[in-house]
Amino acid sequence: MASEAAVSTPVSINHPVQRDYYWVRSFVAGGVAGCCAKSTVAPLDRVKILLQAQNPHYKHLGVLETVRAVPKKEGYLGLYRGNGAMMVRIFPYGAIQFMAFDNYKKLLSKRLGISGHIHHLMAGSMAGITAVICTYPLDVVRARLAFQVKGDQRYTGIINAFQTIYHKEGGVPGFYRGLGPTVIGMAPYAGFSFFTFDTLKSLGLKHFPELLGRRSSDNPDVLVLKTHVNLLCGGMAGAIAQTISYPLDVARRRMQLGAVLPDSEKCLKLRKTLQYVYNEYGVKKGLYRGLSLNYIRCVPSQAVAFTTYEFMKQVLHLN
Repeated sequence: MASEAAVSTPVSINHPVQRDYYWVRSFVAGGVAGCCAKSTVAPLDRVKILLQAQNPHYKHLGVLETVRAVPKKEGYLGLYRGNGAMMVRIFPYGAIQFMAFDNYKKLLSKRLGISGHIHHLMAGSMAGITAVICTYPLDVVRARLAFQVKGDQRYTGIINAFQTIYHKEGGVPGFYRGLGPTVIGMAPYAGFSFFTFDTLKSLGLKHFPELLGRRSSDNPDVLVLKTHVNLLCGGMAGAIAQTISYPLDVARRRMQLGAVLPDSEKCLKLRKTLQYVYNEYGVKKGLYRGLSLNYIRCVPSQAVAFTTYEFMKQVLHLN
């Protein structure tokens, strides 16, 4: 017993237990991934919002015409209108989503015994919903700022938008308009996005490890996808997920914009919003308006997000 005490004492003094801070590192990795992804496609994101909600200044234009028209009317910085609010929102959103996905996977497999590809789908859906609920007010403000056109502005900035919505649209509930379709739409979007990426990743590393994989820089025992393969898998994941959930995204944007739209009274509930958009504009020009732009925007966005997160996992020793 004396020898054990003699051994244990210097261990506690000279080698104190070091905290892992895994959650903090995972949070930072996800936040950086989200910011990099959204910054890449910020101009296309602005155009998508303008087209989805039928902005009166641009509703008669197509995708390419709008991309050209915005700089002419508002200057090139007009393509980044609302991006400040986006960055304030996307860091915690990306951080929470990726961190929650990793933890939900562990919860489902270890605590509930759910394994296989289905737990990727469930964990992705749960992570997306968690991130949306935590950051939704910032998404509403960002959508309002992005919808504005120079010379026809309701809000002067992020703080003014928060104050105006709070005082004129019923307080806190005003920041959660459209939360229902957002949550409903996020479940399949995030679920299929993470599911597709993780499935492609595991199949690629299992069947073609030498062709598609390489040793992780922080842990040689772990095999990771090569960068260009990561980009490809992330892009495919984004395209599939977006196609499935896009009509709900259209309804969400119209409900978020609320009083800004002249037909806002017809976009108060999810079912009524979808029905109104379908009856008024149809499938192609209503429920799927702007989808072509969304592919151009979503594929590189998801590709960058997943690739950056995989890179940050190595930098921050998360593998």
